[in-house]
Amino acid sequence: MEFAHRLRSLQSNVFADMDRAKGEAIAQGLPIIDLSLGSSDLPTPPVVLEAIASALDDPSTHGYALFQSTEPFRQAIARHYTAKYGIPIDPDTEVLPLIGCQEGTAHLPLAVLNPGDYALLQDPGYPSHFGGVALAGGRVHRMPLRAEAGFLPQFEEIPAEVLQQARLMVLSYPHNPTTAIASLDFFKTAIAFCKRHDLMLAHDFPYADLVFEGSPAAPSLLQADPDKTRSIEFFTFSKSYNMGGFRIAYAVGNAEMIGALRQVKAVIDFNQYRGIMRGAIAALEANQAIVSTTVKTFADRRDAMVEAMAAIGWPVSTPPATMYIWAQLPPHWRDNSIGFCQELVRKTGVALAPGAGFGAMGEGYVRFALVHPPAVLREAIAKIQPLLAEKPTR
Repeated sequence: MEFAHRLRSLQSNVFADMDRAKGEAIAQGLPIIDLSLGSSDLPTPPVVLEAIASALDDPSTHGYALFQSTEPFRQAIARHYTAKYGIPIDPDTEVLPLIGCQEGTAHLPLAVLNPGDYALLQDPGYPSHFGGVALAGGRVHRMPLRAEAGFLPQFEEIPAEVLQQARLMVLSYPHNPTTAIASLDFFKTAIAFCKRHDLMLAHDFPYADLVFEGSPAAPSLLQADPDKTRSIEFFTFSKSYNMGGFRIAYAVGNAEMIGALRQVKAVIDFNQYRGIMRGAIAALEANQAIVSTTVKTFADRRDAMVEAMAAIGWPVSTPPATMYIWAQLPPHWRDNSIGFCQELVRKTGVALAPGAGFGAMGEGYVRFALVHPPAVLREAIAKIQPLLAEKPTR
């Protein structure tokens, strides 16, 4: 059988390779400490679970959820967003419920790119951003993120010939995997740049709330574009409310962009189960101390990990946000992050995400997900120490 040519650009997936390496370690009887996936181990808040549970006995929640049935959820989103960021949101035209942020960010290129158009993406960046452009037949121009520039793209480096054929820029701050935060001034610069070059600007915002004490709050893109002239932003309940398995998210922003994404969504799926939407409403309307508790937990884990890494001679910068640590490898491993991670999991059972999986600029780094208690994180670091000094064997 012959399959679509578009699949060719999706064949390389280092995370699938890592999954096989984890399988080999399990087959050898090694216990796995999986720090490779950003899937929160914390429980969903009771107020959310109670709302979902109460919906199960309500037959009105059991059918297909078309757009009109999402009105209570869209209204709750608009109220919450306006209260938090001071930006008025029309729940009918400027909000779209999603089944996870990945659905929205991967489908947006289908709505805004023609085959051959460029999308400007961060490198390193989140893999689904690249996959969505590939499925749409678009081309990717990678905007390098360097430590010395605060892991912010340098717009003046984008070639004029690329800008002439570009239609979309995608940003994401607080940033996965580097943990960097962007300022409101940066977003204003990005908006001005996109206006000059007639680009649409998408902001993937899953770590909006996971900003640690002493760091500046993470601004919304729409605060830099309050009239929503060319902006769309994506928020998920997976991180702030520990609802990853419930697959609930939303997009807010420019009504035309929301409408175009809604057209794509309409031919692919309906909406999330109404009971889960009720749980998301409960999350937005609850005392947001439920979020603060989650942030404090990840801050404690971050501090424990940074201290443990320094103790074995692997110092890292203290992340200002997210649920990750982005660590540069020792020089002898710096061109082989995949090999390091595969060797590590095969020998110790500790699984990390290789930086190369996030783009060429991620090579030489690994990402730790802080998805275990401090004692387990310290155990993982103790297991890693012997491999740091070893030379690559393959």
